[in-house]
Amino acid sequence: MKRLFVFGLVILFIQSCHVSSRKISAAKSDTFIWENALIYFLLTDRFQNGDTANDFHPAVRSAPYRGFMGGDIRGITQKINDNYFSDLGVTALWMTPLMQNIDGFVDEGTGNSYAFHGYWIKDWTQIDQRLGTTTDVKDMVNAAHQKGIRVLFDVVINHTGPVTEKDPQWSEEWVRTAPRCRYQDYASTVSCTLVDNLPDIRTESQEEVDLPPQLISKWKSEGRYEQEVAELNAFFKRTQYPRRPVYYIIKWLTDLIREYGIDGFRVDTVKHVEEEVWKALNTEAQKAYQDWKKQHPDDMPQEKEFFMLGEVYNYHVSQGRWFDFGDKKVDYFQHGFHSLINFDFKYDAQKSYTEIFEKYDSLLTGPLNGLTTLNYISSHDDGSPFDQKRERTFESATKLLLTQGQAQIYYGDESARSLNVPASGDATLRSFMNWDELSKNKNLTEHWQKLGQFRKKHPAVGAGQHEVLGKNIFGRKYKSDLIKDHIVFALDLTGEVHVIPVSDYFEEGSEIRDAYSGYKTKVVRGKAVIRSANNIILLEKI
Repeated sequence: MKRLFVFGLVILFIQSCHVSSRKISAAKSDTFIWENALIYFLLTDRFQNGDTANDFHPAVRSAPYRGFMGGDIRGITQKINDNYFSDLGVTALWMTPLMQNIDGFVDEGTGNSYAFHGYWIKDWTQIDQRLGTTTDVKDMVNAAHQKGIRVLFDVVINHTGPVTEKDPQWSEEWVRTAPRCRYQDYASTVSCTLVDNLPDIRTESQEEVDLPPQLISKWKSEGRYEQEVAELNAFFKRTQYPRRPVYYIIKWLTDLIREYGIDGFRVDTVKHVEEEVWKALNTEAQKAYQDWKKQHPDDMPQEKEFFMLGEVYNYHVSQGRWFDFGDKKVDYFQHGFHSLINFDFKYDAQKSYTEIFEKYDSLLTGPLNGLTTLNYISSHDDGSPFDQKRERTFESATKLLLTQGQAQIYYGDESARSLNVPASGDATLRSFMNWDELSKNKNLTEHWQKLGQFRKKHPAVGAGQHEVLGKNIFGRKYKSDLIKDHIVFALDLTGEVHVIPVSDYFEEGSEIRDAYSGYKTKVVRGKAVIRSANNIILLEKI
């Protein structure tokens, strides 16, 4: 009897080890965490033309790079299926808004400008036909999910599109057209218009409003007025929200989650809207996401929460959790956001590797502990990017992709797309993707790919505890309930034989490899000897 008891204990022990092993294996099959995300940001109209049938050329000539150029949703899907993003190690896609924009144009002083960028919304309930169809969006999201890539929709609540001959102004109960923002305090940043002729939604209004006349007319002509009204009635009955302008838009935005199964929002002009609005958006977004998950239990099953990334213009990670208006400080992390875009990094990228990594380690383990931030080197509306002349492209990749926090690739960073095309203002940053230069810049793109793949595989890169192991030699460790990840990397190397201390990261005798060169070796006396002529080494356990 005693022998049977002991035998039973042995069986239980073996079974527990097997369960533990399965748990670790499952974790290794998907190492994605939002804190380590590599997000690829693109202007939909400027990336890839996948359907020439939706290329609508305006009758009036536009200013340079301020008209539609043909990129569309199908073009994004083509590149997903071609593994372009997967090869870069991208784990999330963010594209400019897909909702229907104004049809007319405005003269911004430099010539006629059209709504190619997507931020001049006309109808939050419809996909812009110049970019594609509802079916195109569903196909794109499904293709991304099949590759394990999350999708972020860029959304706007702050304003409508400008008023043009083709696009009448929304009713005064919905929008204001003055005063213009002065940025002297909270009120002159929030209750104002960003620029002339960009009507500001009255997000602070407590008054209930009817639908704008132009939406009623539009929906009736499209044969969907009754359906839209019925859905609005159901939404307001369920939520008990008053029919304020902001809650109409929240309803329309969260419909995108229920219809397409997207994984997150990149939220535009956050600081220009009362922070309570974002908390309400997050609340409804989480409900919508759970509704989607119930209907599609196998779609990105590891995702538990809808992700919200905020653009608080001029938020610097050095500020910690708070954004200071002068007379008021706001913690947007407490109002629905999981991450904020970091306007510090383009300046920090001028510093040494040691200075950069130590700064972000101290912030993300200190005032931003448990949170994260999105770093970038160039973007669509930042006129002072790091390396605007594309003279430090390899360094840009290394610093961006190996720094703690999330990383954003702006389309063409990986192929040295020009940020100085002959145009004015932010149009200089918005040329069409330079697909014809990929072969010429092959070595650069491969550099981005190797770093991106390493980051994708190792959550320790963006979310790990940082340690300096030697001159330009660094280690990172990450641990959660399912994932244990250790890495070591070395930068700015010279010579061909390198001795790297790894005793606290890899076991004695274990096999490791340099993910950059592919060189394999074993740990001997706490060190790894790597033979490589590259100036970068990325060590991982085999």
